Amino acid sequence: MDDSNQESAASTAGSTPKSAAGKPALIKRDPFGLLVLILGAGAGLWGLFSAVGTGWGFWDYVSGLTGVKYAFFLAIFTLVIAIAVFFWRRRKGMRNRMPRLIIGALSAAIFAGYIGYWLMVGSSLPAIHDISTDLADPPQFTALKVRADNWDAIPGADDSDMTGLSPRQRWALLHQKGYADIRSVRVNVPVADVIAAADRLAEDRGWDIVAADQARGRLEATATVSAFRFKDDIVLRVRPAAGGQGSIIDMRSVSRVGQSDLGVNAERVRSFLSDLSGTTTATTR
Repeated sequence: MDDSNQESAASTAGSTPKSAAGKPALIKRDPFGLLVLILGAGAGLWGLFSAVGTGWGFWDYVSGLTGVKYAFFLAIFTLVIAIAVFFWRRRKGMRNRMPRLIIGALSAAIFAGYIGYWLMVGSSLPAIHDISTDLADPPQFTALKVRADNWDAIPGADDSDMTGLSPRQRWALLHQKGYADIRSVRVNVPVADVIAAADRLAEDRGWDIVAADQARGRLEATATVSAFRFKDDIVLRVRPAAGGQGSIIDMRSVSRVGQSDLGVNAERVRSFLSDLSGTTTATTR
């Protein structure tokens, strides 16, 4: 091998390997991107694990919600770090790809956005968990029991506008302001047929039906909600309308735990009564 060939070989051996596009093949380390990826993915997994663990009975719902809260804070913290790192890199002229940073930030943003949405929903609704179409005479449970602390934490005790009102009166006032559309429904169908249809609809929705009495016009069931597997108890009361023409339907849905239900019970009542009414002539009373 002549001297020129030896010099060419040495030059080739000492050079940095390049890809077909002419860019260095050496993968640069990205510690900040890795940190954001771990924190972003970890926040979502932490929140999910807290919820699922509650549903499986590994800990109580308070501990589960606490875990979700701190996972939310972690997601926000991760987004702050991701934004700071992104602008720091741009300032330093480091315009290379940042897949770890982007994936981690996106994971944190999705989780934080989801929890943030429900926080906004909760702040816009009254902090109550007992929803009824009849505030003066709510349907009563017979096979199931209302939680012992049902009236213990009704908001408004320190509100000057509610001075002198009992917890149940405050509940009725908050309920009327927040869910004025939740009312009794009248349908042109006999009581027994309404209960039979309600039984089928509840079964289709996966509720645990505890009692269905066509003669008495009653149905009681329990619905399981979200990854937390929260239990909400439901009672349907159907009575003959005045003059015996059709039926008056009242429904009540109560969460077993928690102060605010984030509107879940109200949405259940709306949806169920809408489906139950079906194509029959229905009017709100």
